[in-house]
Amino acid sequence: MADNIRPAIYGARYEAIVANRANEPAEETVTIAGKYCESGDLLIKDVALPTLRSGDLLALPASGAYNLAMASNYNMALKPAVVLVRDGEARVMRHRQSYEDLLLGEETL
Repeated sequence: MADNIRPAIYGARYEAIVANRANEPAEETVTIAGKYCESGDLLIKDVALPTLRSGDLLALPASGAYNLAMASNYNMALKPAVVLVRDGEARVMRHRQSYEDLLLGEETL
């Protein structure tokens, strides 16, 4: 809802992989939801994946070009980091927002 509103507002569809076990066969069909208690906070419905385990890394190979531009602080959610990965190297392009960042410009009494 805050960092990827595209599926909720116009039905964008994504694929997902379990990145740390990408070569394993799909064993179950799951729905991937966001962290908000909202009926529209569904990222992917009915995706076939290996049985998920605690600690797995779920990745979306592509999720659209406008996530950052459309991101919000809905429900005081912090905006996530933006990381570029190329040729096995990762580079932070934008740091994760902190609560201090969120409250910049707010008046205090």
